Amino acid sequence: MTRAKLDMIRDAAPAVLPSLLICDFGDLRTEVAKLADAGTKVLHLDVMDGQFVPNLTYGMPIVEGLRRHTEMPLDVHLMISDPLKYAKPMVEAGADMLTFHVEAVQDAAYTAREIKKLGVGVGVALNPDTSIRDLEPCLDDVDMVLVMSVNAGFGGQSFNPAALDKLKLLRESHPDLLLEIDGGINTDTIGQARAAGCDLFVVGSGIFRADDYGTAIAELDASIAAADKQKGAGT
Repeated sequence: MTRAKLDMIRDAAPAVLPSLLICDFGDLRTEVAKLADAGTKVLHLDVMDGQFVPNLTYGMPIVEGLRRHTEMPLDVHLMISDPLKYAKPMVEAGADMLTFHVEAVQDAAYTAREIKKLGVGVGVALNPDTSIRDLEPCLDDVDMVLVMSVNAGFGGQSFNPAALDKLKLLRESHPDLLLEIDGGINTDTIGQARAAGCDLFVVGSGIFRADDYGTAIAELDASIAAADKQKGAGT
């Protein structure tokens, strides 16, 4: 069932994924409904443990609560020091894609294979200062790479253009791999990420601090379409 959701994520690309970190958790049902009305196809959840990153967010109860309110795929970003400890509970709560950090594990290939056994999509993330060479042992075992354009778990950071170079290299070497970017994504940067080969674009404040979710997402989609058009004109 959850691997079928991976196909839904693939089919949605290119897509804007609202990051629910700053949504109204007191009214998740309404937030999800507003995002669905705005055309959202996939939801992104940031799980932080206060150890791998300095912030502490939410865990399985929020994932489970969201699952009750939507059939949209749930893309869960595990910014935690022991992803395998919580992988099964996250899947049981309703996660469809689990992404762990390559910096958090000793054997990324093993971690990816163990998560895949749970029947979900598997992603691996890397911070801006981490080389894509660190991903090489696990790239054949993952469905997606999440390229962080800011350091995981820290707010108020500027978009790091080094992420664009990583996206380009990954797209050239693994054309069928889903590529996702997170951090500082707005109407100014999303087109650059799309031109570099990105498929999925995680956006938080650019949506949830806007007066209208639909307008915000439409503007982001327009920037993606403009990048595609420009690329097509250049070929």
